[in-house]
Amino acid sequence: MDDRLPLSQRAMSRRTLFKAGGVLGAAAAAGAAFQISPLSAAEQALAAPGGAVKLNVLFIGAHPDDEAGNLGVFGQWNEFFDMKAGVITVTRGEGGGNAVGLEEGPPLGMMREAEERKAVGYAGIEHVFNLDGLDFYYTASAPLSRQVWGGDAVLGRIVRVVRATRPDVIVTMNPSAVEGNHGNHQQAAMFAVEAYLAAGDPSRFPEHLAEGFAAWQPRRILRAGANGTGANGEGGVAAGYTPSVASDVVFGCWNGTPSARNGRRWSEMLDLARWAYVTQGWAEMAASPTDPAKISTSWFTVIHSRTPLADPRSGGDAALRGAALPIDGGLPFGTLIDVRPSRFEAVAGQSLAVDVTITAPDDAKLAAGTVTLAVPSGWTTGGSQSVRALKKGASQRLTFQVTAGSDPVGTQARVEATLAAGSASGTTFAQLRVAGAVEATISPLPEIRLFREWTAGLGMKHLDVLVPELFPVGQGRTRPLDVVVQNFSDRVRAGSVSLELPAGFSASPSELPYAGLGAGETATLTFDVANTDATIPTANRASNGGNWPVTVRAASDAGTAARTVTMNLVPAYAVQRAAVAPVLDGVRREDEYPGEPIPVETIWDGSPMGGTTPSISAKTWITHDDANLYLFISVADDIRGTILPAADNKRQRRTDSVEIYVDPRGDAPNTAHTFIGGIMPSMDTMTGAPGVGRDRDNWQGEAAVTAPGMEVAVRMAPTAAEYTGYDLEVKIPFAVLPDNLDPAHVGFNVVVNDSDTQNKAAQNRVGWSTFPGMRADPWRWGVITLDGIADAGASPKDPTLPDTAARSVASPQSILQSAGDQVPLGGSSKADHELKVLSSSVSGGIAKVALQTPRAGTARVFLWDGAQVLGSTEKSVSSGRTDVGFPVRTTANGSGDSLTGTPASPVLAVSFESQSGVSATRAPLGGRSR
Repeated sequence: MDDRLPLSQRAMSRRTLFKAGGVLGAAAAAGAAFQISPLSAAEQALAAPGGAVKLNVLFIGAHPDDEAGNLGVFGQWNEFFDMKAGVITVTRGEGGGNAVGLEEGPPLGMMREAEERKAVGYAGIEHVFNLDGLDFYYTASAPLSRQVWGGDAVLGRIVRVVRATRPDVIVTMNPSAVEGNHGNHQQAAMFAVEAYLAAGDPSRFPEHLAEGFAAWQPRRILRAGANGTGANGEGGVAAGYTPSVASDVVFGCWNGTPSARNGRRWSEMLDLARWAYVTQGWAEMAASPTDPAKISTSWFTVIHSRTPLADPRSGGDAALRGAALPIDGGLPFGTLIDVRPSRFEAVAGQSLAVDVTITAPDDAKLAAGTVTLAVPSGWTTGGSQSVRALKKGASQRLTFQVTAGSDPVGTQARVEATLAAGSASGTTFAQLRVAGAVEATISPLPEIRLFREWTAGLGMKHLDVLVPELFPVGQGRTRPLDVVVQNFSDRVRAGSVSLELPAGFSASPSELPYAGLGAGETATLTFDVANTDATIPTANRASNGGNWPVTVRAASDAGTAARTVTMNLVPAYAVQRAAVAPVLDGVRREDEYPGEPIPVETIWDGSPMGGTTPSISAKTWITHDDANLYLFISVADDIRGTILPAADNKRQRRTDSVEIYVDPRGDAPNTAHTFIGGIMPSMDTMTGAPGVGRDRDNWQGEAAVTAPGMEVAVRMAPTAAEYTGYDLEVKIPFAVLPDNLDPAHVGFNVVVNDSDTQNKAAQNRVGWSTFPGMRADPWRWGVITLDGIADAGASPKDPTLPDTAARSVASPQSILQSAGDQVPLGGSSKADHELKVLSSSVSGGIAKVALQTPRAGTARVFLWDGAQVLGSTEKSVSSGRTDVGFPVRTTANGSGDSLTGTPASPVLAVSFESQSGVSATRAPLGGRSR
């Protein structure tokens, strides 16, 4: 059943406050009133497939707090349009920081779940689906995130939640592999895109259908955020958004709308929500501006839409119109218009097929009409095509031929399909890129290549547009550079490829030929690229931030196409072998560390970026013998920051510390294949032992376990008043590295974190290779060579990652929600029989509970008072009745109506899991499941 129609006629309150004005689009109009379903939440749950709750909007993110910036918008959609939103969180964030205590792992995950539920509650959100993925550590790697989370297993859980809750609109994070994108965020968004495409296909995850969840097709997917410019203030939405990618469609919603329900602006409610994430230090965030002109607008970019779109300037609800809300004067609500080009690249003068599929609403016929395809000026397409009258849910596919004009290569274009049926019309779109007949670009970094393969496989190549094309070259060094030539035309091509580099760099040869390149084929050519002027500043010390443009030109008989890629110049250093092994005592002797020191003084996080500050600087001497790296790091610092307790020996970057990065073979795709040692000069007190560990690398944890044989000696003043910095002497055995060394190309960096406060936050970070974001990109670290070391060949160690994910079956809050909304715990499969509390009682601080369990498995019982667990037990059970007893902290006694001693009975939250699935139920203490 689809509960979107029929609709009541009740007008929305405060509609004029929510609208941002603007002119209505030609193909769609925004209405002056909204209609809502007469079904109550309970009725919806009972009527829905699988008995689960029906949502209108579903946000999909990686961690608790990922939804935070959107809560002002979700709250408005709920208050003014009765839109019910939910949140999928792949992990509980148990691998993140904790600004308020020492909890980590699952206990921290449960704290963050509670924070998230409190925060989203300000937006009227009651349904949070934690999928039990492991939050391991910060990474920029989506492939690593997918691997750790379990790949298609997690995707299946997301699809199950989508099918159970049947959202019309999915909102997610940025799925693109752009610089600075958190790998967990990117992968969660990639899962969201895949789920959007898969949930309506009954051949994908067919086991869900046997569980009672029918295939469900969301109508639109939005990315929270946009690239470009748009105004804040009440008129920002009406003024529109200017995207960096011209073909993007961007909707907005102003956060300053007054809320009658809350008696304050939604920007203030958004502040309250953000401040709820206390473990992440967000309670210290500044409040939103009170000047309406400065209150932010939230922007949403369309990833894909199967339904007509309203004019984005027409109001804060426009993002929902046509998908979750009707467009007044538009096509019958539920009409689908799906535009699918046969390929993303459009070559001038060459025909391109564009399929347009029209589908009638599930509950209404669609009158006969016409479809017109609008293309950019100078392009051509056929005339309008007729659409027959369609029965409920019926579809018709039309194919148009589009020929691109002579727009510059790289132009982002939009084709818009408009259906006119009866007296109404509606429009949606697809995105294209103008391509040269033949183009060439650098072979992508491994994880960028995987992302491009993913977008191509899904027909979502428009998500590639802002993904950078980057390659590093070492200072004074030469490297091979593969260039991929691709024929986008429909005939065999021949020609040449050339590279144009800035002064101080060269390519050899400067030009290479290709021949016999068939339609759609690629070929790879290899150039040698060199930094010929070693005096050019490396990393972000250069005036261009270290981003050097390189033009790649592909010439053919059809003309020349040029693409600009970015070269990063990384520092390089030749490490000399020590005549004698250094003595680890924190004192540098001249014969111990031959060669000049590496300067570690350039700011890569802080101000001024690429500059220096008198507050912090360091010098690093490095040498080696046959089995170890040795480093002497002398840090000049003016103020000693927070001294953490010894029990908090992790995430060294929160305070004064040094980080040492080693990529043994210089080819790691992400930090899980590297060594990152972190050293705090002391813990507990100024004279305490140093804190030594590894972070976000091949084996994170305290060095005593993860890096046996690593040694650290520290020299530092005994008091804060005498403090002027510290000297570290460090030995790192080759044996603790994640692979054998390639002595000609070791990735290396040293970073110093500087804190001048006592709030567990560093203000400046300086380093050797200082590209912003380099901490997650090993390919942008510096390069060192080691003399006298033989290359034993690659022998990589598998990453050792945390295995301490918080789980829904152990979360009373998740259990209680699942018992109510009937969405299985963690998005897992449902147990095939019902779980029940048959009876319960409490006496003398002991709770006794009789359970009916569906089969052999594990039952967990919690007594929950709304804020904390008052008692719990876990027991292996068999099918049938099981009796459990456990101590509880409550003054209650008795059972049923005779229960006494507490004004409000705590609740029993019960979960069950087996290999076949999970179940949840609830009951009042002293009572039974209803």
